[in-house]
Amino acid sequence: MDLKSELLKSVWYAFTSLDVEQSGKVSKSQLKVLSHNLYTVLNIPHDPVALEEHFKDNNNGPVSSHGYMPYLNKYILAKVTDGTFNKEIFDELCWTMSSKKNCKPSVQQGLCSQRDCFKLFCLFNLLSEDCYPLVIIQPELEYLLKKISSAMSLEWDSTLLEELLAQNVDLQDGVSVWEFLEHLSAGQLLHVESKEAFSLAVDEVFMEMYHSIIKKGYLVKKGHVRRNWQERWFVLKPGSLIYYVAEDLKEKKGEILLEESSVVESVPDKEGRRCLFCVKTSVRTYEMSASNLKQRVDWMQAIQTAFRLRAEGKSSLHQDLKLSRRKQRETLQRSQSNQSTHNEPSAVEVSQHSAPEQQGETESLEQHIESIIQKQREVEAKRKEEEKQEHEKQQAIQRDLEKQLEEAKEANEKMTVTLTEMEKEVQQHKKRINELELTQVKLEEALNTQIHARLEEDRARQELERQLAEEQKKLADLLLLQQQMEMASVRVEPQISDDTSVEAPPISQHAEESSQQNTGEPLIPEMTFASTPPNIQQPEESHQNNTERELENQSSSTQMMKHWKIQLNRLMKPIAPGDKVEHLPVKSGCPRKGHALTSTEFISKVQTGTATPPQQQEE
Repeated sequence: MDLKSELLKSVWYAFTSLDVEQSGKVSKSQLKVLSHNLYTVLNIPHDPVALEEHFKDNNNGPVSSHGYMPYLNKYILAKVTDGTFNKEIFDELCWTMSSKKNCKPSVQQGLCSQRDCFKLFCLFNLLSEDCYPLVIIQPELEYLLKKISSAMSLEWDSTLLEELLAQNVDLQDGVSVWEFLEHLSAGQLLHVESKEAFSLAVDEVFMEMYHSIIKKGYLVKKGHVRRNWQERWFVLKPGSLIYYVAEDLKEKKGEILLEESSVVESVPDKEGRRCLFCVKTSVRTYEMSASNLKQRVDWMQAIQTAFRLRAEGKSSLHQDLKLSRRKQRETLQRSQSNQSTHNEPSAVEVSQHSAPEQQGETESLEQHIESIIQKQREVEAKRKEEEKQEHEKQQAIQRDLEKQLEEAKEANEKMTVTLTEMEKEVQQHKKRINELELTQVKLEEALNTQIHARLEEDRARQELERQLAEEQKKLADLLLLQQQMEMASVRVEPQISDDTSVEAPPISQHAEESSQQNTGEPLIPEMTFASTPPNIQQPEESHQNNTERELENQSSSTQMMKHWKIQLNRLMKPIAPGDKVEHLPVKSGCPRKGHALTSTEFISKVQTGTATPPQQQEE
């Protein structure tokens, strides 16, 4: 069936829906609206004047379907090009216009939803006969119901359809689409366990038959650039092999155009991949891997079928299968009619034969009929056996799938428990990490505090060391000054001794006392000054006290130095002439009679003189 005949079936439903009075005619205003919608969905230029010009002699009266057909064929269907419009949108427009009038509300309240009814409407038009009004005959209806049952992994029970046809004799000649939807939604054609499974099955059959999908499924494909193997969802059509990321068909990855020169070949196992085959086109070679050998054979046969359909110029596999089934039915009907004509003798022949001959012919006819019946029984038994084996195979597959589903559920539960435990562990680890981070912050704060304290201690210790170094330097300078003073005093002593031995008489104890009274300052022995060094090794904790003590010692040392200088200046003063100074008698206790004392001797003498009691001084 060509594209024009397919479109005409949907247009017929839209035209009849506008015939409210069921007179076979529709007003021109309604046909204008219908034509405008058809122009839009078929993506062809709209010609608003063509309808008026075509029916200008019709006196603005209603137009019959026979009157609308020439306009439809000339101005609409003749301009349609395959591939320039979406046929599903076109059928949905015609379904929307016709379902409001013809589809009963009880249909959508039953098994079929609104979307399921539209898909079944499209499948019905695909399998219906090419005569109007459109009906579907029993073999094609059985074929459709078997496809839906197989998609639900169920065995189709023909008793429901037989009972329905027995109760409604009018349905034996054909079932309309509205009757089909009504009885299917009421559960009178199929045993359905759930509406969800039925909807999924209808969608699968719709994609396969309506969208001309020969085969679909997962294959592992080798990349062209990266040369790695990726799993893709493949959809095979008569003219192309399209592959997607997943079966939801949201992300298309590429398309293999099946040309006349394209071939499909098996490939030896390599790179750790098994069940390989390739599709060679004029552009490149596509390498793919199936899950097992059976899948590889099925895919290769399906691709060969696509090559054959493209070579024959056919766009749908199911259209080709429909024509094959129709030819088989016509051949069977002709053979049955020919057989019935040969098996029925005419009345003239019967009258000419004798009774034994007639009996022999009757027996041979009965034997022939019996052989035909036997053959039919054998064929039926074989068919039932094949159906039984197929049913057992489907049940085995279903059990395997159920087992795999149970295993997947158990694995999912285990994975859920594992994930829950892992989440708990993650929470505990996060809590522990937070505690450790808080502890780290506290330790860092304590470490920073300790570092600042240590730095303060270092600065204080450096300051103390600096002060101590300064004091040690001052002490070294003081000791050096003391040594210089001692050396100076040692150099002065010989001069004093020489001067006193030549010019001055010895100095008496009274003169020493008077000099002490005049100055008011006692003489400090040299050994006393030298014997009082400052204590420079003090603990760091009492550094301030040590500093004050050193300052006091320094001030006292300075005072003592002043006293020593005064005494030294007095000793270096020249003695006046002897006639003017009363010479005191030299005591017998003087260690050097008639000579002047040295500074050291004089100081020791003074110390001993001060230590004697007053009575001795008066003597």
